[in-house]
Amino acid sequence: MTTVTITRHDQGSHGEYHARLDGESAIGRLTWVQHGAVRVAEHTLVPPAIGGRGVAARLVEALVADAREQGFRIDPACSYVAAAFRRHPEWAALHA
Repeated sequence: MTTVTITRHDQGSHGEYHARLDGESAIGRLTWVQHGAVRVAEHTLVPPAIGGRGVAARLVEALVADAREQGFRIDPACSYVAAAFRRHPEWAALHA
């Protein structure tokens, strides 16, 4: 199984989550902007070189974990994040 490492890059009003896989140079990204107590998930980008390995799901899980820990809600503007919310009804309280 490939190890996925998620890092957070917070620039205050916006930021990204990065996903790196062992032995791969490509980086998966989930970009967001902050609007008050809501973090808008704008884009989830996973290059084909690392696709099909659960990278996008791990990026969304990191966002959800931060929402629970930091107390913000998520506006899933990104279609992938919106689909993830539909697959995980237990996240409903975090949906903005």
